[in-house]
Amino acid sequence: MTFPFRALSTALTTVVATSASAEEVTLRYLASQGGLSAHELAQELGYFEGTGITLENLGYATGGPESLIALAGGSVDIGSAATAAVLNSIAGGNDFVAAYPSNGINDEVQSIFYVLEDSPIHGVEDLPGRTVAVNTLGAHLDYTVREALHSASLPEDAANLIVVPGPQLEQVLRAGQVDVAAFGYWQTTFEGAARQTGGLRPIFDDTDVLGDIAGGFVVLRRDWVEAHPDAAHDFVDASAKALDYARKNPEETREILARALEERGENPEVAQYFRGYGVREGGLPVERDIQFWIDVLEREGQVAPGQLAAKDILLVTGDDASVTN
Repeated sequence: MTFPFRALSTALTTVVATSASAEEVTLRYLASQGGLSAHELAQELGYFEGTGITLENLGYATGGPESLIALAGGSVDIGSAATAAVLNSIAGGNDFVAAYPSNGINDEVQSIFYVLEDSPIHGVEDLPGRTVAVNTLGAHLDYTVREALHSASLPEDAANLIVVPGPQLEQVLRAGQVDVAAFGYWQTTFEGAARQTGGLRPIFDDTDVLGDIAGGFVVLRRDWVEAHPDAAHDFVDASAKALDYARKNPEETREILARALEERGENPEVAQYFRGYGVREGGLPVERDIQFWIDVLEREGQVAPGQLAAKDILLVTGDDASVTN
């Protein structure tokens, strides 16, 4: 099926106008502590007005895999996870499409691996046998550690990964319960607060390992997109526009984030450390964002060669007017 999406290769300036008879759809999702997804920001900015789209927050996800499980089971309509987790889920039989990059990693926005200042750990070569705190297993930080070890010619399972929620990462590191705390690119608020307190030292970040790339994706079920093509278009359009808004208006975005966190009963003070979403201008992906991880999964034997293709997974890209599925 070909979705008649208009080209989105340049910075979006308007959301496509829709008629008063636009289909009414409710998209349920799980939020992430300490941050706002681009579709949540789009809602705060009023970008869904006139589209018939309503967003409904059903609570929090501890990590991307939980979000994808909820999406596969029909509990939510929007999922969000690291690219590798999305691909594993699709390879496992879930018919998802990548709607837009939830975040990217670059020189301004990245996942940073911290140790205590007096730690004997100074780089990836020191990770074997060490305990690394990540927000969840099977997602971005997990695969970043594996890829970092592989790049250093070390066994990919040489480090011990344990799950620690984002708000507790700093605490467990300072208490000596873990050797390394990994603050994801989507956790810049928690990372900024920890860095401000002092006494920590970064040893590497994910751009050292992966380069500039989309870190994860917001995903939809393919059958939902086929049933609601106009709503799918408007959802991507508004979210991409919100990503551009955040890049151009960082201070205003931090103010919106602080207000949203306070309304959710979270600490609004961490909003000052939000560094942005790290995505390209235009808010849309390129095929390398997906293909890099397909190549990794094929190398590890987790998917068969040719089993997955980026063009079949991406709903729309920054240089394509339409996507055929």
